[in-house]
Amino acid sequence: MAKQVRIMPCLDMQNGRVVKGVHFVDIQDAGDPVSCAKAYCAAGADELALLDIDATVENRRTMLTVVKDVAQAVAIPFTVGGGISDMASAVAVIEAGADKISVSSAAFRNPNLIPELIKELGAEKITVAIDVDRNPSMQSGYEVYIDGGRTAAGVDAVEWAKKVDGFGVPVILPTSRAADGARTGYDLPLIGAIVERCSAEVVASGGAGMMEHFYQAAQAGAAILLAASVFHFHTIDIPKLKQYLKKRGVSVRL
Repeated sequence: MAKQVRIMPCLDMQNGRVVKGVHFVDIQDAGDPVSCAKAYCAAGADELALLDIDATVENRRTMLTVVKDVAQAVAIPFTVGGGISDMASAVAVIEAGADKISVSSAAFRNPNLIPELIKELGAEKITVAIDVDRNPSMQSGYEVYIDGGRTAAGVDAVEWAKKVDGFGVPVILPTSRAADGARTGYDLPLIGAIVERCSAEVVASGGAGMMEHFYQAAQAGAAILLAASVFHFHTIDIPKLKQYLKKRGVSVRL
């Protein structure tokens, strides 16, 4: 039987509110995180992502009060990212009630953090996120970005994904800067390149605008389909999306 594809709304957090931008900028308010989380639970989301988008740049930890409030409000697994820079901040987020943590810039700067987190918390709790933009001078055509997608890192994104995969991370979350919030579709070549070279599950992130885009990402091999603005602003509702995917032959939890 085909493995079920999971739907994962992403709550991008800024100053304790859910926000959504385009290409990582042009931010607008999308509501209260606990209300949003409850609504997504009720709508049939399989997992949730909570991302404190300014924590890394502002050199501070994720807002643990929000994590605690969301943990009490939802019964589905949720992943928290943003500002997790070391073991202490990772443990604090898990203790606040998150099921998983997502690390990005800190893991890139110190790759040894990844096996340390796996040893301390268990591999099932670790996701590595990779912000990516197109760069034809890279072998894969894609470059890693860090600091919330603000800083080019000069490293091939697919090569970095392979290294991450080698540590035994179960989920890799690449987000395409070019596609983020543009609603023109996921970056399918990026998803395909990482799926092909890694054993980890790959999250499709950045660019969903219509139901067809989710189907295309599932066809490209993504195990988890993440989106934000189309869910926040009810362009697409999760029950209808799941019915659509099921009709197209994608295995989903109804």
